[in-house]
Parts: sequence; C-alpha cells; structure tokens
Amino acid sequence: MFIPRYKNTSKFAVHLSKIEHMKTLVKRFLSYVKIDTQSDPYSKNTPSTAKQWDLAKKLVKELEEIGMQDVTIDDKAYIMATLPANTQESIPTIGFISHFDTTPDFSGTNVNPRIIENYNGEEIILNKEQNIVLSPNEFDDLKLYEGQTLIVTDGTTLLGADDKAGIAEIITAMEYLIQNPQIKHGKIRVGFTPDEEIGRGAHHFDVKKFGADWAYTMDGSQIGELEYENFNAASAVVTAKGKSVHPGYAKDKMVNAIGLLQDFMQGLPRKEVPEQTSGREGFFHIHKINGTIEDASLEMIIRDHDRARFEARKQQVAKLVEEINKRNPDYLSVKIEDQYFNMKEKVAPVMHIVKIAEEAMKSLGITPIIKPIRGGTDGSQLSYMGLPCPNIFAGGHNFHGKYEYVPVESMEKAVATIVKICELTAKTTISS
Repeated sequence: MFIPRYKNTSKFAVHLSKIEHMKTLVKRFLSYVKIDTQSDPYSKNTPSTAKQWDLAKKLVKELEEIGMQDVTIDDKAYIMATLPANTQESIPTIGFISHFDTTPDFSGTNVNPRIIENYNGEEIILNKEQNIVLSPNEFDDLKLYEGQTLIVTDGTTLLGADDKAGIAEIITAMEYLIQNPQIKHGKIRVGFTPDEEIGRGAHHFDVKKFGADWAYTMDGSQIGELEYENFNAASAVVTAKGKSVHPGYAKDKMVNAIGLLQDFMQGLPRKEVPEQTSGREGFFHIHKINGTIEDASLEMIIRDHDRARFEARKQQVAKLVEEINKRNPDYLSVKIEDQYFNMKEKVAPVMHIVKIAEEAMKSLGITPIIKPIRGGTDGSQLSYMGLPCPNIFAGGHNFHGKYEYVPVESMEKAVATIVKICELTAKTTISS
C-alpha cells in the first residue's frame, strides 16, 4: 500500500479519509471478523477454544509483513511485537493492546458483514427473512452517523468489532508509522490477547516481557470514549441441594432446590440489576440457572465501581445464603470469586497518560467522552499487574449481539488517535 509522506503530520487525519486507505482498513477488519474466535468460559485451556489460533497465527504473519520487529506468540497465543524508536531521545515505551476472542454470549460463526455507505439515518434491514431490523428508534446512537459508512451484521451473528476493530486499528496505525518515519516516536509495543471476553485476557500476559511504561487498550465503544475507571467485579455460583419426595406426600418432607434458589433471587434488591442501573451504579446479575428438585444452581456476577460497596455486595450475597440456611440448614452454598478491580486506583497516580490521550483526541477534532466503564477490559487487570492501562474507543456499538455495528469513520479516527498518542508522547518527553 502506498502512503504519501507528509512533512506536516497534522495532515494525517486528512489522509485517513482518502478512499484507498479506508479500503485497506476495512479490508483488514473484514478479514478478521470472518474468522470465528468465540471463547468458552467452561474450558480450562488457554486459549479456551482452538479456533482462536486461526486468527492469532494470521495476526503474527501480518505483523511481520508490515515490518514490525520482535514478533512473538507464546504457547497460550499471546502475541507481542515491537516498533522500535526512531529517535535517539529518551522516550517512554508505550503499548497498545486488543483481544481477538469474541463473546460466548452470541454466535460468531459464519459472520457475514455488510457495508452501508452514506447511511441515510433510517432503519437498516439486517435480515429480511427473519424481520431483524437495526432501527434508530431503538438504538438512537445511529443518528450520530448519518452520512457515514457503517459495517453491520446479517442479523444472525455478532459482528466482532469487540475487539477486532481494535486490532485492525492498531496494526493500521503501526503500518502508517513505519511508512512515515518523519513522525518521531519512542519504542512502541503491541499486544493481542485471547479470552478477554471470559475475563482471562490478562491472566497469562507477561507484563515484564511486554516492557512498556504504560499502555492503552483499544476496546471502547463510541468515538471519543476514554476510560480509566471500571467496575470491581466478582462472580458467584449458588448451589442448592434438595430432597425429592412424591408431591402427593411431600408436606414437611420435600425440599425443592429450585425453590431455594427462588428464595435467594427474591432476597436480592429488585432494582439493582443491569437493566435498571447506569453510570456508577452497581448491580447483581443472574445470567444462568438450571436444575431439578434435588440439585439446582445459578451463576451470577456482582459489580460496583466503589470498592467498599463492592465488598458490601459480596457480603450481602453470603448473608442471604446464611439466612436461607437457617430455615433449611446447609441446603444452600455459595462460592464467590473476585475477577478484577477498578483500574482508577492504579491510573490516578499517573494521570498524565490519560491527559496525553485526551490531548490527542482534541487535536484531531474528537470530543473526549471520559466516563466509567460499565464492564472491564484487559487493562483493568493489567493495571494491577504493574501496567497502567486506560481504555480508548474502537468505534463499535451494540456489542455481543446481532445489532452490533461500527462506523468506518470512527475506526479511522481511532487509528489517528493511536498515531497522535505516539507523537505526543515523544514531543512531551523531548520538550520536558
């Protein structure tokens, strides 16, 4: 791909709008989403599904082809690569990270994306046969992108912009920097991980090997998102043991395990659920339940931005189990496990890394949207592993389902933001 060399790097944003470059970015992204990389929370392997290797190997080859150095992939499919500094100045090493798995919540098999050019602001028929429609009446963010180019699903699978858009953006940005050496930058590291969608993306990430002073995950949604706060997170499994007796003779004898779980669910605050909370409000979320009279279980997640309230929520679950067991001794048990914590505690002492990203966006005409993540990223865990790691938009919307879409222009702006962060990191260091 030929990319003109500009003396004034501010023209980069203009160049990104050129048709040929847009086609390259889109082609790269489409090639990724067509590879099924759905992860599996019940697998004990890393990566949790063998098919994640298909994209991982492709990414290694592509990184080598664009000229990245020290390209490695370990036995768990963690990918790292280096773009060496092109100046003798002492500049911090920064990193950019994305994950290549897609959620187990919705099918990622046979993704058949469609490109909508010059979106007219009206309903998009994703699947005529199944009457699946992406409508601005239901998803009002669509109105932000009238006149732009959207990539949508065919209504039967997710798209995979979470987080294959992030990967496409990182590789495209590195390719641009390689072909435009007049943009001075320090050493840059990139990393791609498996199993982020099941909470394990950072579990085997070698922070020491990565060797960055700080990094950014390209895993946000709407253009402009810049996040350094996320939920404190835990999972819980509540198991009920019952006693089966013929229902006609069950009085004072039967113990229904399903009924015990029903008592547990009724004991939780009814309005503290995902569908009735927003912002920094926490919640309890039961996402799976199954069983019989003798054996039943439910799986749930516990979330809160505030650490004290988070700990109180876990205690609330444990106490509720204890109260039910007072009526039915030892029929109910719970296992609670922490998953990740709010990265704000680790990022706050180095807020300049957020300020650099904020300045990069503003210089490109992007309005930063700084808000807490109602979820988590690899960055939340990496921050506690010694790698402060805020999160930046990748451009997609409606993740984890058939209504997922991504504006191409948002992806282009993400590429420009990565390049500008590298440039500003160098300029800030040299001038200080």
